[in-house]
Amino acid sequence: MNSPFISNRLAAAHDGTAAEVLHLANAQLVLPEQVMTGQIVIADGKIDRIQEGDDVPVGAVDCQGDYVMPGLVELHTDNLERHIEPRPEVDWPHLPALLAHDAELASTGITTVFDALRVGSIHNANTGYGPYARKLADELLETRAAGHFKISHFLHLRAEICSETLLEEMATFGPEDRVGIVSLMDHTPGQRQFRDLTALRTYVMKKRGLNDIEFAEHVANLKTLQARFGDKHQAGAVAEARRYGAVLASHDDTTADQVNASAANGVGFAEFPTTREAAAACRSHGIAVMMGAPNLVRGGSHSGNVAARELADAGMLNIISSDYVPAALLLSAFQLADLWGNLSAAISCVSRNPAKAAGLTDRGSLAIGQRGDVIRVSRVGNTPLLRGVWSQGNRVA
Repeated sequence: MNSPFISNRLAAAHDGTAAEVLHLANAQLVLPEQVMTGQIVIADGKIDRIQEGDDVPVGAVDCQGDYVMPGLVELHTDNLERHIEPRPEVDWPHLPALLAHDAELASTGITTVFDALRVGSIHNANTGYGPYARKLADELLETRAAGHFKISHFLHLRAEICSETLLEEMATFGPEDRVGIVSLMDHTPGQRQFRDLTALRTYVMKKRGLNDIEFAEHVANLKTLQARFGDKHQAGAVAEARRYGAVLASHDDTTADQVNASAANGVGFAEFPTTREAAAACRSHGIAVMMGAPNLVRGGSHSGNVAARELADAGMLNIISSDYVPAALLLSAFQLADLWGNLSAAISCVSRNPAKAAGLTDRGSLAIGQRGDVIRVSRVGNTPLLRGVWSQGNRVA
């Protein structure tokens, strides 16, 4: 799935206007293979020069020994949905929500984001939800075209296999929409993320206010939908991803058999495998493993799945996603650096590795010719302190 077509199509879609010249000096440059004291020059939106040494030329910004590293690349975040629906059944105006989401991500060091939008709806009085992705995607793309965003935005369609209208909704998208990622999501109760129905019960009953009878009806309805549409929807979503030219991702793989099926479908990376068994199977297939930053920061999964730290210790963690806490991405990278004793490798998990997994070849590392997306970071104890964010050399936070 990760074809040259994908790389060229996405990399050619630049956002905003490039700054003329940005010169950061006396910095700890986090390069792909080492950390080096030096300076970096960004001209016309791209990295033009990297030089070793602690001198500060006239006109350069003295970073006073702070880290300078590539801007963070986020592949899967539900943050936009939180802005358009800040509370259940509360619809927020979309343009202000888009701009607030964009500004929040910039403020956490994220300079490229694949905004995750659900496709696939369920028509049910108590727990149903309707389509929204096409309309919101149009608004997002219009906002981007108008130059209102601070950072670079792409689309990530979360294909809900256990739904009624998945293929109808996916049919409304095409290659022109810059759909960079399609993830296969199967939230049928009793498997994957929701093997333990207790966790699902807590989540759904708290969010939707269901009683025990309504929850039981909800579980039965989802299992019926999976039995009726599951195979058709999965095959159709894989075909649609190919039509878009998008990278395909799996979600919540639990068993080696599920990973084998993901590999057969052409999955490029695995979002949040729930067991060590699944992560090991991903490694054997050459599928990159992505885990959630909140899992790493908290020291474990909130739903009882495998801990990100366990996979990191075993060398089976390639990509980190902020998931539902944008500020967790940078924090988790520094925690991973402390765990591994290797800052370059840890930062690659939030920059170079996700960029590569998504087919982006023009960003993700401090290297000549790459996009001038960089961040400046110091540390207060064990906490990273973000001191500057630039997108194509423009200060955005």
